Amino acid sequence: MALYRVLLVDDEEEIREGIIRKIDWEGLGYTIVGDAENGLEALEKAEHLHPDVVMTDIKMPFMDGLELGEKLQTSMPSTKLIIFSGFDDFEYAQKAIKLNVAEYVLKPINSAELIETLKKLKLRLDQEFDEKRDVEILRRNYMDSLPVMREQFLVGLLEGRVSNARLAAQAERFDINLNAESWAVALVRADAAPKADAALNGEEELIPISLKCTVDEILGNYCTFTDFLYSDCVVMIAELEPKNGIVALMNGVNEICKSAERVLGVRVTAGVGTVCSVLSEIRHSYREAQNALDYSASLGAGKAIYIGDVEPDPSVKLQFDEHDEREIINAIKMGSEEEIRNRITALFTRFESMLLPLSQYQIYLMEIMTSLLKAIRSYELGAEEIFGETFNYVTTIVSFHSPAEMMHWCIESCLKISTLIKRERVDSTKLLAQNAKRYISENYQNAELSVETLCSFLHVSPAYFSTVFKRETGMSFVAYLTEVRLQEAVNLLNSTDDKTYVIAEKVGYTEPNYFSYVFKKKFGVSPSKYRNNA
Repeated sequence: MALYRVLLVDDEEEIREGIIRKIDWEGLGYTIVGDAENGLEALEKAEHLHPDVVMTDIKMPFMDGLELGEKLQTSMPSTKLIIFSGFDDFEYAQKAIKLNVAEYVLKPINSAELIETLKKLKLRLDQEFDEKRDVEILRRNYMDSLPVMREQFLVGLLEGRVSNARLAAQAERFDINLNAESWAVALVRADAAPKADAALNGEEELIPISLKCTVDEILGNYCTFTDFLYSDCVVMIAELEPKNGIVALMNGVNEICKSAERVLGVRVTAGVGTVCSVLSEIRHSYREAQNALDYSASLGAGKAIYIGDVEPDPSVKLQFDEHDEREIINAIKMGSEEEIRNRITALFTRFESMLLPLSQYQIYLMEIMTSLLKAIRSYELGAEEIFGETFNYVTTIVSFHSPAEMMHWCIESCLKISTLIKRERVDSTKLLAQNAKRYISENYQNAELSVETLCSFLHVSPAYFSTVFKRETGMSFVAYLTEVRLQEAVNLLNSTDDKTYVIAEKVGYTEPNYFSYVFKKKFGVSPSKYRNNA
């Protein structure tokens, strides 16, 4: 097992060196990865060194051990804290307990006592790491989560959020049969409260569970299926055989409606979508089943409604649905030129075998164009820059005489939008960094200036800002702010007779000693010596 990483923090160098020298760290299973003389320096080093253990004195300048512990508990909650203190004070111990400190050691530090503390802590760390690595525990957690994960996967399949590749890779894991001849979706929901004398009267929250039990009990006699609760419905994904097809599913769902009303005292309606031969296209059957449910208002509840009976031959349609829109917009925002071409080509070629009138393709193109215009508006792009100054929604659509012309127009338009969005993204990050620099240059004197204050002004999250600022400037926010403050301090030292404590306050440091510490760390000499040398 790798050695546990230790960061040692104490404002007395002799104590740090003594602890490092007197302990056989490797023999105990540790390695010292760094040391610091105050909490601020320790916090900065911890971000880069990622220690498993931080051993710190309580009383230190600039940031004490308890404050350091609070910061670490937020940013690195798994890091263990050992507190050193020369104060046998209940209040300190109480605060340490609240911080979930691993050990609290009184000064002067006894090496034998410290060794025992480290041994005890190593056993605790070993146990925690073993638990994290325990395959059996992970497997048990995985198996416990599998039903929920399977249901989420099926919901994604119904909503068109599962790609063919992901379906093929995860079907076996979620016990999904890809070898059936065809599939269809049926939805069952309770349309009214239970009857006054029904068993579930007054306990309506149990209706969906009871309805699912009815489905489980009955539908297996008619077909193989998977069912789960989603929204206010029981969703059934049925595997259909060529011999009986949709008829068997309709018979089963009708029986469920009758049984639910008779046994549960609940009026039930069901909607059934058309058959699809590819499971990845099941979202169309799901949407049709939802549409079929809407007809219960006119056709009456208490029975199964097949979309094919009320909307004849719904498959012979060009449908640009939410899944298609999401795919094309993602390709425009994040994809390469090849991915965009392939995505648009796929939208059109899947209908090549259908002998459809041009008017249907025009409606299809109108739906695609609407999605593109929404994307353009959301990124505040100019439509004329993409489609030309004479662009007209209607005349553009009717100007095409074949699906191939429409496809070519879509590809070229999407490529232009993608180029502008990516350029806008680059420009916006540069502008963000420039605005941040300007804000820092105008507010570095404020000792309370922080990344949170700056992000509140810029209306961005600290995580996003930190990534962008580091990429654009090559420095973190703290490093850049320190650089600005110290350069201004140098200017003041060279051009004024102000005392160093006055200069410290002018550049945003309320603590003169910490200003001197940071200045010396940067330039190798104290502010006073710097001025004398100059």
